[in-house]
Amino acid sequence: MTPSQPGGIVRIAAAGDAALLLEFPQEISPAINARAIALADVLRRRCGTAIRDAVVGYATLTVYFDPLVVDAAWLEAEMSDAAAALDDLPDGTGAVIEVPVCYGGDFGPDLEDVAAFGRCEADEVIALHAAGSYRVYMVGFVPGFAYMASVDARIAAPRRSSPRTAVPPGSVAIAGGQTGIYPSATPGGWNIIGRTWLKLYDPDRPQPFLFRAGDTVRFRPVSRDDYERA
Repeated sequence: MTPSQPGGIVRIAAAGDAALLLEFPQEISPAINARAIALADVLRRRCGTAIRDAVVGYATLTVYFDPLVVDAAWLEAEMSDAAAALDDLPDGTGAVIEVPVCYGGDFGPDLEDVAAFGRCEADEVIALHAAGSYRVYMVGFVPGFAYMASVDARIAAPRRSSPRTAVPPGSVAIAGGQTGIYPSATPGGWNIIGRTWLKLYDPDRPQPFLFRAGDTVRFRPVSRDDYERA
């Protein structure tokens, strides 16, 4: 499909034999991401059990289905029709979530490197990071990892040249214009600037994921004592 398609679609293409990838204009835009979220909700209601999952990206929507049961051409037409019928949407429709963060020290081993990148003091990095409101654009990589943007350009340090083999759970990090929190111990190459005690993924909760695409996240600096008492 071409950029002239209704609903702002650039194309719908096969992603293997059991998924269709719908692409909007490729930019980090709250409005485009909101359309992807809304379209996922519409398709879940409209297609029911015909789709296995609808996964939102920054400017994409991947719809998974059983190719032995569902005709891909029918599903593509449903996706195109649903996208064309979407009304204008607000930039953000999710929850506002506050995340306490203990910055620096052994919890934020890359804080000084980010400060060096920004040619500022570590306290200024903390202030700039905590001053922002960050949209959750998508959740992936590992269960519960939310990709959030946009980080102030002054502290938008690029990924580390040498990734760590294990990043502690709760680590708050920066990579370019994005910020995120590692929900579990995993390899990672983002700059770690602090840590939170919040549990981002808990399969025993009614809603296992703390963050969903479309949410807004704000970071609140706390002391080491606050962290230890939590």
